[in-house]
Amino acid sequence: MSILLTTLNARYTHASLGLRYLLANMGELQEQTRLQEFVIGAKTTEIVERILAYSPKIVGFGIYIWNVEESTKVIAMLKRVAPHVIVVLGGPEVSYESNEQEIVKISDYLITGWGDVTFPKLCGEILNGPKPLMKTHAGVQPPMADIKLPYSLYTDDDIKNRTLYVEASRGCPFKCEFCLSALDKTAWPFALDAFLAEMESLHARGARLFKFVDRTFNLNIKTSLKIMQFFLDKLEANPDDPVYAHFELVPDHLPDALKEGISKFPHGALQFEIGIQSFNPAVQTLVSRKQDNQKAADNIRWLTEQSHAHMHVDLIAGLPGETVESFAEGFNKLWALNPHEIQFGILKRLRGTPIIRHTQEYGLVFDPYAPYTILANRDIDFATMQRLVRFARYWDLVANSGRFTNTLPVLLGDTAFEHFMAFSDWLYANTDATHRIALERLVAMVGKYLQERGMDKAEADALLASDYAGPKTKVVETPAPKRQARRLAA
Repeated sequence: MSILLTTLNARYTHASLGLRYLLANMGELQEQTRLQEFVIGAKTTEIVERILAYSPKIVGFGIYIWNVEESTKVIAMLKRVAPHVIVVLGGPEVSYESNEQEIVKISDYLITGWGDVTFPKLCGEILNGPKPLMKTHAGVQPPMADIKLPYSLYTDDDIKNRTLYVEASRGCPFKCEFCLSALDKTAWPFALDAFLAEMESLHARGARLFKFVDRTFNLNIKTSLKIMQFFLDKLEANPDDPVYAHFELVPDHLPDALKEGISKFPHGALQFEIGIQSFNPAVQTLVSRKQDNQKAADNIRWLTEQSHAHMHVDLIAGLPGETVESFAEGFNKLWALNPHEIQFGILKRLRGTPIIRHTQEYGLVFDPYAPYTILANRDIDFATMQRLVRFARYWDLVANSGRFTNTLPVLLGDTAFEHFMAFSDWLYANTDATHRIALERLVAMVGKYLQERGMDKAEADALLASDYAGPKTKVVETPAPKRQARRLAA
Protein backbone atom coordinates (compact mmCIF):
# COMPACT_ATOMS: atom_id res chain seq x y z
CA MET A 1 0.00 0.00 0.00
CA SER A 2 1.56 3.30 -1.12
CA ILE A 3 -0.99 6.04 -0.31
CA LEU A 4 -3.06 6.66 2.79
CA LEU A 5 -5.89 9.20 2.84
CA THR A 6 -6.73 10.45 6.30
CA THR A 7 -8.34 13.21 8.34
CA LEU A 8 -9.48 13.94 11.87
CA ASN A 9 -13.27 14.19 11.89
CA ALA A 10 -15.12 16.20 14.52
CA ARG A 11 -17.11 13.08 15.50
CA TYR A 12 -17.12 9.42 14.56
CA THR A 13 -20.58 9.85 13.03
CA HIS A 14 -19.17 12.33 10.49
CA ALA A 15 -17.91 10.40 7.45
CA SER A 16 -15.50 12.37 5.25
CA LEU A 17 -17.02 13.00 1.83
CA GLY A 18 -13.88 14.76 0.60
CA LEU A 19 -11.58 11.79 1.20
CA ARG A 20 -14.00 9.47 -0.55
CA TYR A 21 -13.98 11.76 -3.58
CA LEU A 22 -10.20 11.52 -3.68
CA LEU A 23 -10.23 7.74 -3.37
CA ALA A 24 -12.90 7.41 -6.07
CA ASN A 25 -10.78 9.45 -8.48
CA MET A 26 -7.36 7.86 -7.88
CA GLY A 27 -7.53 5.98 -11.19
CA GLU A 28 -4.66 3.51 -11.58
CA LEU A 29 -3.45 4.35 -8.09
CA GLN A 30 -6.70 3.37 -6.39
CA GLU A 31 -5.60 -0.22 -5.72
CA GLN A 32 -2.64 1.01 -3.71
CA THR A 33 -4.62 3.66 -1.81
CA ARG A 34 -6.42 3.22 1.52
CA LEU A 35 -8.63 5.47 3.63
CA GLN A 36 -8.41 5.75 7.42
CA GLU A 37 -10.38 8.31 9.43
CA PHE A 38 -9.71 9.44 12.99
CA VAL A 39 -11.59 11.63 15.46
CA ILE A 40 -10.31 14.78 17.15
CA GLY A 41 -9.40 14.14 20.77
CA ALA A 42 -7.61 10.86 20.04
CA LYS A 43 -4.02 10.51 21.31
CA THR A 44 -1.47 11.79 18.84
CA THR A 45 0.83 8.81 19.37
CA GLU A 46 -1.97 6.36 18.65
CA ILE A 47 -2.93 8.17 15.43
CA VAL A 48 0.69 8.16 14.22
CA GLU A 49 1.08 4.51 15.15
CA ARG A 50 -2.03 3.53 13.20
CA ILE A 51 -0.93 5.59 10.18
CA LEU A 52 2.47 3.90 10.11
CA ALA A 53 0.88 0.47 10.45
CA TYR A 54 -0.11 0.88 6.79
CA SER A 55 3.56 1.49 5.83
CA PRO A 56 2.53 4.32 3.49
CA LYS A 57 4.87 6.21 1.20
CA ILE A 58 2.43 9.13 0.95
CA VAL A 59 -0.13 10.34 3.49
CA GLY A 60 -2.77 12.81 2.33
CA PHE A 61 -4.34 14.85 5.14
CA GLY A 62 -7.69 16.67 4.86
CA ILE A 63 -7.33 19.87 6.89
CA TYR A 64 -10.30 21.82 8.22
CA ILE A 65 -10.85 24.55 10.77
CA TRP A 66 -11.86 22.04 13.44
CA ASN A 67 -8.82 19.74 13.07
CA VAL A 68 -5.90 21.95 12.04
CA GLU A 69 -4.32 22.22 15.49
CA GLU A 70 -4.45 18.49 16.23
CA SER A 71 -3.43 17.63 12.67
CA THR A 72 -0.36 19.86 13.07
CA LYS A 73 0.69 17.82 16.11
CA VAL A 74 0.10 14.55 14.27
CA ILE A 75 2.14 15.60 11.25
CA ALA A 76 4.95 17.00 13.42
CA MET A 77 5.24 13.68 15.25
CA LEU A 78 4.90 11.67 12.03
CA LYS A 79 7.77 13.59 10.41
CA ARG A 80 9.89 13.05 13.53
CA VAL A 81 9.52 9.26 13.66
CA ALA A 82 9.13 8.63 9.90
CA PRO A 83 10.71 11.51 7.97
CA HIS A 84 10.70 9.45 4.78
CA VAL A 85 6.87 9.50 4.63
CA ILE A 86 5.65 12.19 2.22
CA VAL A 87 2.87 14.38 3.64
CA VAL A 88 0.43 16.06 1.25
CA LEU A 89 -2.07 18.58 2.60
CA GLY A 90 -5.43 19.66 1.19
CA GLY A 91 -8.69 21.13 2.38
CA PRO A 92 -10.22 24.58 2.97
CA GLU A 93 -8.13 25.46 6.01
CA VAL A 94 -4.84 25.27 4.08
CA SER A 95 -6.06 26.51 0.71
CA TYR A 96 -5.64 30.18 1.66
CA GLU A 97 -2.99 32.19 3.53
CA SER A 98 -0.93 29.02 3.54
CA ASN A 99 2.54 30.59 3.73
CA GLU A 100 2.08 31.59 7.35
CA GLN A 101 0.80 28.23 8.60
CA GLU A 102 3.02 25.92 10.64
CA ILE A 103 1.26 22.81 9.31
CA VAL A 104 2.23 23.80 5.75
CA LYS A 105 5.85 24.48 6.71
CA ILE A 106 6.35 20.98 8.16
CA SER A 107 4.62 19.17 5.29
CA ASP A 108 6.03 18.22 1.89
CA TYR A 109 3.30 19.28 -0.53
CA LEU A 110 0.11 21.33 -0.54
CA ILE A 111 -2.86 21.24 -2.89
CA THR A 112 -5.11 24.28 -2.75
CA GLY A 113 -8.74 24.09 -3.81
CA TRP A 114 -10.12 21.12 -5.76
CA GLY A 115 -8.13 17.93 -5.34
CA ASP A 116 -10.06 15.41 -7.45
CA VAL A 117 -7.62 15.59 -10.38
CA THR A 118 -4.56 17.20 -8.84
CA PHE A 119 -4.03 14.82 -5.92
CA PRO A 120 -3.76 11.60 -7.96
CA LYS A 121 -1.54 13.40 -10.49
CA LEU A 122 0.77 14.64 -7.72
CA CYS A 123 0.92 11.17 -6.13
CA GLY A 124 1.85 9.64 -9.48
CA GLU A 125 4.70 12.09 -9.89
CA ILE A 126 5.95 11.46 -6.35
CA LEU A 127 5.89 7.69 -6.81
CA ASN A 128 7.00 7.40 -10.44
CA GLY A 129 8.71 10.69 -11.27
CA PRO A 130 9.60 13.18 -12.33
CA LYS A 131 9.61 14.45 -8.75
CA PRO A 132 7.53 17.66 -8.37
CA LEU A 133 9.66 20.76 -7.93
CA MET A 134 6.97 22.99 -6.46
CA LYS A 135 5.60 22.54 -2.95
CA THR A 136 2.23 24.21 -3.61
CA HIS A 137 -0.05 22.99 -6.37
CA ALA A 138 -3.23 24.84 -7.34
CA GLY A 139 -6.04 22.33 -7.65
CA VAL A 140 -7.42 21.90 -11.16
CA GLN A 141 -11.20 22.13 -11.42
CA PRO A 142 -12.31 19.48 -13.93
CA PRO A 143 -15.64 19.33 -15.77
CA MET A 144 -18.22 17.96 -13.34
CA ALA A 145 -18.87 14.97 -15.61
CA ASP A 146 -15.21 13.93 -15.23
CA ILE A 147 -15.47 13.57 -11.45
CA LYS A 148 -16.24 10.02 -10.40
CA LEU A 149 -18.90 9.97 -7.68
CA PRO A 150 -17.75 8.41 -4.39
CA TYR A 151 -20.91 7.00 -2.84
CA SER A 152 -20.09 3.32 -3.39
CA LEU A 153 -17.15 3.88 -1.04
CA TYR A 154 -19.45 4.35 1.94
CA THR A 155 -19.13 1.03 3.74
CA ASP A 156 -21.96 -0.98 5.24
CA ASP A 157 -20.75 0.22 8.65
CA ASP A 158 -20.92 3.84 7.44
CA ILE A 159 -24.47 3.30 6.23
CA LYS A 160 -25.51 1.71 9.50
CA ASN A 161 -23.84 4.07 11.97
CA ARG A 162 -22.84 7.37 10.35
CA THR A 163 -24.25 10.44 8.64
CA LEU A 164 -23.95 10.07 4.87
CA TYR A 165 -22.94 13.36 3.26
CA VAL A 166 -23.98 13.83 -0.36
CA GLU A 167 -23.96 16.70 -2.85
CA ALA A 168 -25.91 17.33 -6.02
CA SER A 169 -23.81 20.43 -6.73
CA ARG A 170 -20.71 22.30 -5.65
CA GLY A 171 -20.16 25.99 -5.19
CA CYS A 172 -22.45 28.93 -4.57
CA PRO A 173 -23.42 32.00 -6.62
CA PHE A 174 -23.76 34.25 -3.59
CA LYS A 175 -20.96 36.41 -2.21
CA CYS A 176 -21.51 36.55 1.56
CA GLU A 177 -18.15 37.73 2.83
CA PHE A 178 -18.04 35.58 5.96
CA CYS A 179 -18.29 32.37 3.90
CA LEU A 180 -15.64 30.60 1.81
CA SER A 181 -18.25 30.09 -0.89
CA ALA A 182 -17.97 33.83 -1.54
CA LEU A 183 -14.91 32.89 -3.60
CA ASP A 184 -16.90 30.63 -5.94
CA LYS A 185 -18.02 32.01 -9.28
CA THR A 186 -21.24 30.04 -9.37
CA ALA A 187 -22.72 26.67 -8.43
CA TRP A 188 -21.79 23.65 -10.55
CA PRO A 189 -24.32 20.78 -10.67
CA PHE A 190 -23.51 17.11 -11.08
CA ALA A 191 -25.45 15.21 -13.75
CA LEU A 192 -28.76 14.64 -12.00
CA ASP A 193 -29.56 11.19 -13.38
CA ALA A 194 -26.15 9.85 -12.40
CA PHE A 195 -26.46 11.39 -8.95
CA LEU A 196 -29.92 9.95 -8.32
CA ALA A 197 -28.70 6.54 -9.49
CA GLU A 198 -26.09 6.72 -6.74
CA MET A 199 -28.74 7.69 -4.19
CA GLU A 200 -30.82 4.73 -5.37
CA SER A 201 -27.87 2.43 -4.77
CA LEU A 202 -27.28 3.83 -1.28
CA HIS A 203 -30.95 3.40 -0.41
CA ALA A 204 -30.91 -0.18 -1.67
CA ARG A 205 -27.97 -0.85 0.66
CA GLY A 206 -29.93 0.45 3.63
CA ALA A 207 -29.11 4.16 3.76
CA ARG A 208 -31.93 6.19 5.28
CA LEU A 209 -30.19 9.35 6.51
CA PHE A 210 -28.96 11.70 3.76
CA LYS A 211 -27.33 15.05 4.53
CA PHE A 212 -26.91 17.29 1.49
CA VAL A 213 -23.97 19.66 1.73
CA ASP A 214 -25.05 21.78 -1.26
CA ARG A 215 -24.87 25.47 -0.32
CA THR A 216 -27.97 26.30 -2.35
CA PHE A 217 -30.26 23.30 -2.66
CA ASN A 218 -33.22 25.36 -3.91
CA LEU A 219 -31.25 27.42 -6.43
CA ASN A 220 -32.56 25.35 -9.37
CA ILE A 221 -36.17 24.53 -8.58
CA LYS A 222 -36.53 21.84 -11.25
CA THR A 223 -33.56 19.97 -9.83
CA SER A 224 -34.82 20.46 -6.27
CA LEU A 225 -38.21 19.01 -7.18
CA LYS A 226 -36.68 15.95 -8.82
CA ILE A 227 -34.50 15.25 -5.80
CA MET A 228 -37.41 15.71 -3.39
CA GLN A 229 -39.55 13.45 -5.57
CA PHE A 230 -36.91 10.75 -5.22
CA PHE A 231 -37.37 10.83 -1.45
CA LEU A 232 -41.15 11.12 -1.68
CA ASP A 233 -41.21 7.98 -3.82
CA LYS A 234 -39.16 6.16 -1.19
CA LEU A 235 -41.49 7.35 1.56
CA GLU A 236 -44.54 6.19 -0.36
CA ALA A 237 -43.03 2.80 -1.17
CA ASN A 238 -41.65 2.21 2.33
CA PRO A 239 -43.82 4.09 4.87
CA ASP A 240 -42.62 1.84 7.70
CA ASP A 241 -38.95 2.39 6.83
CA PRO A 242 -38.78 6.11 6.02
CA VAL A 243 -35.88 8.16 4.73
CA TYR A 244 -34.67 11.40 6.31
CA ALA A 245 -33.15 14.17 4.19
CA HIS A 246 -31.37 17.38 5.25
CA PHE A 247 -31.00 20.34 2.86
CA GLU A 248 -29.53 23.84 3.12
CA LEU A 249 -32.19 26.25 1.90
CA VAL A 250 -31.94 29.77 0.48
CA PRO A 251 -34.53 31.53 2.71
CA ASP A 252 -36.08 33.98 0.23
CA HIS A 253 -36.51 31.60 -2.72
CA LEU A 254 -39.49 29.34 -2.12
CA PRO A 255 -41.83 29.37 -5.14
CA ASP A 256 -45.20 27.65 -5.04
CA ALA A 257 -43.97 24.55 -6.88
CA LEU A 258 -41.37 23.93 -4.18
CA LYS A 259 -43.87 24.60 -1.40
CA GLU A 260 -46.18 22.01 -2.95
CA GLY A 261 -43.40 19.43 -2.91
CA ILE A 262 -42.36 20.26 0.65
CA SER A 263 -45.93 20.00 1.91
CA LYS A 264 -46.05 16.34 0.86
CA PHE A 265 -43.37 15.24 3.33
CA PRO A 266 -44.60 13.72 6.60
CA HIS A 267 -43.22 14.42 10.08
CA GLY A 268 -39.66 13.29 10.63
CA ALA A 269 -38.61 13.05 6.98
CA LEU A 270 -37.27 16.50 6.10
CA GLN A 271 -34.97 19.06 7.70
CA PHE A 272 -33.92 22.45 6.39
CA GLU A 273 -30.91 24.46 7.48
CA ILE A 274 -31.75 28.07 6.70
CA GLY A 275 -29.12 30.78 6.87
CA ILE A 276 -30.64 34.12 7.86
CA GLN A 277 -27.40 35.32 9.53
CA SER A 278 -28.75 38.86 10.01
CA PHE A 279 -32.02 40.71 9.54
CA ASN A 280 -30.19 44.06 9.46
CA PRO A 281 -30.27 45.47 5.87
CA ALA A 282 -27.23 47.70 6.47
CA VAL A 283 -25.18 44.76 7.73
CA GLN A 284 -26.34 42.59 4.84
CA THR A 285 -25.20 45.21 2.36
CA LEU A 286 -21.88 45.61 4.15
CA VAL A 287 -21.06 41.89 3.89
CA SER A 288 -22.49 41.49 0.36
CA ARG A 289 -25.40 39.33 1.43
CA LYS A 290 -28.41 39.65 -0.85
CA GLN A 291 -31.59 38.68 0.94
CA ASP A 292 -35.20 39.80 0.81
CA ASN A 293 -35.95 39.83 4.53
CA GLN A 294 -39.70 39.99 4.17
CA LYS A 295 -39.77 37.04 1.78
CA ALA A 296 -37.41 35.12 4.05
CA ALA A 297 -39.63 35.74 7.07
CA ASP A 298 -42.78 34.83 5.13
CA ASN A 299 -41.17 31.59 3.94
CA ILE A 300 -40.05 30.57 7.41
CA ARG A 301 -43.55 31.30 8.69
CA TRP A 302 -45.03 29.20 5.89
CA LEU A 303 -42.65 26.32 6.65
CA THR A 304 -43.61 26.50 10.31
CA GLU A 305 -47.34 26.63 9.73
CA GLN A 306 -47.86 24.69 6.50
CA SER A 307 -45.17 21.98 6.43
CA HIS A 308 -43.82 19.20 8.63
CA ALA A 309 -40.18 20.09 7.93
CA HIS A 310 -37.88 20.58 10.88
CA MET A 311 -36.17 23.97 10.67
CA HIS A 312 -32.70 24.86 11.88
CA VAL A 313 -32.20 28.61 11.28
CA ASP A 314 -28.84 30.36 11.61
CA LEU A 315 -27.93 33.80 12.96
CA ILE A 316 -24.38 35.16 13.29
CA ALA A 317 -23.35 37.55 16.06
CA GLY A 318 -20.33 39.79 15.60
CA LEU A 319 -20.76 40.80 11.95
CA PRO A 320 -19.33 44.25 11.15
CA GLY A 321 -21.92 46.94 11.77
CA GLU A 322 -24.16 44.67 13.86
CA THR A 323 -24.71 46.05 17.36
CA VAL A 324 -26.08 44.03 20.25
CA GLU A 325 -29.31 45.98 19.92
CA SER A 326 -29.74 45.27 16.20
CA PHE A 327 -28.82 41.61 16.69
CA ALA A 328 -31.37 41.37 19.49
CA GLU A 329 -34.01 42.85 17.19
CA GLY A 330 -33.23 40.22 14.56
CA PHE A 331 -33.19 37.43 17.12
CA ASN A 332 -36.59 38.43 18.46
CA LYS A 333 -37.97 38.64 14.94
CA LEU A 334 -36.72 35.15 14.18
CA TRP A 335 -38.00 33.73 17.47
CA ALA A 336 -41.46 35.09 16.67
CA LEU A 337 -41.42 33.02 13.46
CA ASN A 338 -41.20 29.90 15.65
CA PRO A 339 -38.46 27.81 14.00
CA HIS A 340 -37.59 24.56 15.73
CA GLU A 341 -34.00 25.67 16.36
CA ILE A 342 -32.13 28.95 16.25
CA GLN A 343 -28.46 28.27 15.78
CA PHE A 344 -26.76 31.22 17.46
CA GLY A 345 -23.33 31.38 15.83
CA ILE A 346 -20.39 33.66 16.56
CA LEU A 347 -18.53 35.13 13.57
CA LYS A 348 -15.34 33.30 12.60
CA ARG A 349 -12.64 34.54 10.26
CA LEU A 350 -12.31 31.67 7.83
CA ARG A 351 -9.04 31.87 5.93
CA GLY A 352 -9.50 33.48 2.53
CA THR A 353 -12.88 35.06 3.20
CA PRO A 354 -13.35 38.72 2.21
CA ILE A 355 -14.66 39.66 5.68
CA ILE A 356 -11.14 40.83 6.60
CA ARG A 357 -11.55 43.92 4.41
CA HIS A 358 -13.61 45.43 7.24
CA THR A 359 -10.96 44.79 9.91
CA GLN A 360 -9.65 48.32 10.30
CA GLU A 361 -12.86 50.32 9.89
CA TYR A 362 -14.92 48.10 12.20
CA GLY A 363 -12.16 47.14 14.61
CA LEU A 364 -12.51 43.39 14.05
CA VAL A 365 -10.39 41.41 16.50
CA PHE A 366 -10.22 37.64 15.98
CA ASP A 367 -8.70 34.85 18.02
CA PRO A 368 -5.38 33.97 16.32
CA TYR A 369 -6.04 30.26 16.87
CA ALA A 370 -8.64 28.06 15.19
CA PRO A 371 -11.57 28.43 14.89
CA TYR A 372 -10.63 32.17 14.73
CA THR A 373 -13.71 33.39 16.61
CA ILE A 374 -14.26 37.12 16.81
CA LEU A 375 -13.25 38.53 20.20
CA ALA A 376 -14.40 42.14 19.80
CA ASN A 377 -15.27 44.79 17.25
CA ARG A 378 -16.04 48.48 17.08
CA ASP A 379 -19.58 48.02 18.38
CA ILE A 380 -19.16 45.07 20.78
CA ASP A 381 -16.33 44.99 23.29
CA PHE A 382 -14.63 41.80 24.50
CA ALA A 383 -16.66 41.43 27.70
CA THR A 384 -19.95 41.82 25.83
CA MET A 385 -18.83 39.40 23.12
CA GLN A 386 -18.13 36.83 25.84
CA ARG A 387 -21.66 37.32 27.13
CA LEU A 388 -22.92 36.53 23.63
CA VAL A 389 -20.73 33.42 23.49
CA ARG A 390 -22.24 32.21 26.78
CA PHE A 391 -25.74 33.04 25.50
CA ALA A 392 -25.07 30.81 22.48
CA ARG A 393 -23.90 27.92 24.64
CA TYR A 394 -26.79 28.14 27.10
CA TRP A 395 -29.26 28.54 24.23
CA ASP A 396 -28.11 25.19 22.90
CA LEU A 397 -28.51 23.59 26.33
CA VAL A 398 -31.94 25.02 27.07
CA ALA A 399 -33.69 25.99 23.83
CA ASN A 400 -32.20 23.82 21.09
CA SER A 401 -32.04 20.70 23.25
CA GLY A 402 -35.84 20.36 23.15
CA ARG A 403 -35.85 19.54 26.86
CA PHE A 404 -37.63 22.70 27.98
CA THR A 405 -40.49 22.89 25.49
CA ASN A 406 -43.07 24.20 27.96
CA THR A 407 -40.69 26.15 30.18
CA LEU A 408 -38.91 28.09 27.43
CA PRO A 409 -41.81 30.40 26.42
CA VAL A 410 -42.28 31.34 30.07
CA LEU A 411 -38.56 31.96 30.46
CA LEU A 412 -38.42 34.17 27.36
CA GLY A 413 -41.65 36.13 27.76
CA ASP A 414 -42.36 38.80 25.16
CA THR A 415 -38.70 39.78 24.51
CA ALA A 416 -36.79 36.57 23.92
CA PHE A 417 -33.27 37.93 23.54
CA GLU A 418 -33.36 40.29 26.50
CA HIS A 419 -34.89 37.74 28.86
CA PHE A 420 -32.55 34.94 27.84
CA MET A 421 -29.54 37.24 28.12
CA ALA A 422 -30.59 38.05 31.67
CA PHE A 423 -30.91 34.33 32.39
CA SER A 424 -27.55 33.64 30.75
CA ASP A 425 -25.80 36.29 32.85
CA TRP A 426 -27.45 34.91 36.00
CA LEU A 427 -26.60 31.29 35.19
CA TYR A 428 -22.95 32.09 34.58
CA ALA A 429 -22.74 34.12 37.78
CA ASN A 430 -24.21 31.22 39.75
CA THR A 431 -22.36 28.32 38.10
CA ASP A 432 -19.17 29.81 36.60
CA ALA A 433 -19.58 27.18 33.89
CA THR A 434 -20.69 26.95 30.28
CA HIS A 435 -19.92 23.27 29.76
CA ARG A 436 -20.37 20.12 31.78
CA ILE A 437 -23.60 21.26 33.36
CA ALA A 438 -25.51 18.08 34.17
CA LEU A 439 -29.13 18.07 33.07
CA GLU A 440 -30.43 17.63 36.62
CA ARG A 441 -28.43 20.65 37.76
CA LEU A 442 -29.56 22.71 34.78
CA VAL A 443 -33.20 21.91 35.53
CA ALA A 444 -32.67 22.95 39.15
CA MET A 445 -31.01 26.20 38.11
CA VAL A 446 -33.83 27.08 35.73
CA GLY A 447 -36.30 26.47 38.54
CA LYS A 448 -34.31 28.62 40.94
CA TYR A 449 -34.12 31.43 38.39
CA LEU A 450 -37.88 31.37 37.79
CA GLN A 451 -38.47 31.57 41.53
CA GLU A 452 -36.05 34.47 41.95
CA ARG A 453 -38.02 36.26 39.25
CA GLY A 454 -41.21 35.87 41.24
CA MET A 455 -42.70 32.51 40.26
CA ASP A 456 -44.13 30.39 43.06
CA LYS A 457 -42.00 27.30 43.77
CA ALA A 458 -44.86 24.87 43.26
CA GLU A 459 -45.71 26.53 39.95
CA ALA A 460 -42.07 26.45 38.79
CA ASP A 461 -41.71 22.80 39.81
CA ALA A 462 -44.89 21.87 37.97
CA LEU A 463 -43.78 23.71 34.85
CA LEU A 464 -40.41 21.97 34.80
CA ALA A 465 -42.01 18.63 35.59
CA SER A 466 -44.07 18.97 32.43
CA ASP A 467 -40.76 18.92 30.54
CA TYR A 468 -38.57 16.79 32.75
CA ALA A 469 -39.56 14.19 35.31
CA GLY A 470 -36.31 13.62 37.14
CA PRO A 471 -33.01 11.74 36.75
CA LYS A 472 -34.57 8.26 36.68
CA THR A 473 -37.17 9.10 34.05
CA LYS A 474 -36.61 9.80 30.39
CA VAL A 475 -37.15 13.30 29.13
CA VAL A 476 -40.72 13.76 27.94
CA GLU A 477 -40.95 13.28 24.17
CA THR A 478 -40.93 16.54 22.27
CA PRO A 479 -42.79 16.92 18.97
CA ALA A 480 -39.58 15.96 17.12
CA PRO A 481 -40.00 12.40 15.84
CA LYS A 482 -37.44 9.70 16.55
CA ARG A 483 -35.77 10.05 13.15
CA GLN A 484 -35.38 13.78 13.74
CA ALA A 485 -33.96 13.08 17.17
CA ARG A 486 -31.42 10.76 15.55
CA ARG A 487 -30.42 13.45 13.06
CA LEU A 488 -30.18 16.18 15.68
CA ALA A 489 -27.94 14.03 17.83
CA ALA A 490 -25.58 13.42 14.92
